[in-house]
Amino acid sequence: MIYRFAGLLLFLLLSACSPSAPTTTPFQGTDITGVDWGKELRLTDHHGQRRSLADFHGKVVVLFFGYTHCPDVCPTTLGELGITLKRLGPDASKVQVLFVTLDPARDTPAVLAQYVPSFNPSFLGLTGTDEEIAQAAKSFKVFYKKQESSSHAGYTLDHSANTFIFDPQGRLRLLFGFGAGAAPLVHDIQQLLAGK
Repeated sequence: MIYRFAGLLLFLLLSACSPSAPTTTPFQGTDITGVDWGKELRLTDHHGQRRSLADFHGKVVVLFFGYTHCPDVCPTTLGELGITLKRLGPDASKVQVLFVTLDPARDTPAVLAQYVPSFNPSFLGLTGTDEEIAQAAKSFKVFYKKQESSSHAGYTLDHSANTFIFDPQGRLRLLFGFGAGAAPLVHDIQQLLAGK
């Protein structure tokens, strides 16, 4: 009797711990629809115009935080996003890529205007005061920290390297980690443009 009870108890515990059936999603990136963060962004673009997320309503917005002196992660990500827009063909006009600098001291609007559009002429670089950048990073749970360096640049920044994607209604929907590649980005952006 004790063994039967112990077996029944073990079965119930294992049943409670077993994962539920996987939900199907049309996306290849991480679906973060409904999170209560990443709602606000008020910065200045590299043309000197104040911008908010509402300015891009009706487009898929792809948002990445980085800096122009970044040796690897930032140019790789922006390069992937450039390839993504090329592969989208005519749908690329329905997408806005925003690059938020985490290094406003060096990434002036003039620097951003040279760097960011070199990956695609439609890309916009965003900057602001130290406080505005800190607020934007906090809103998107982006970590960054200055690290002194003996290089000619003087310092580098450690920073998280996620790409955030909003649907045309302005809702934060997807998160991609570093190195996802263009193919899943193209796929998911097409899904959002199709109303998924």
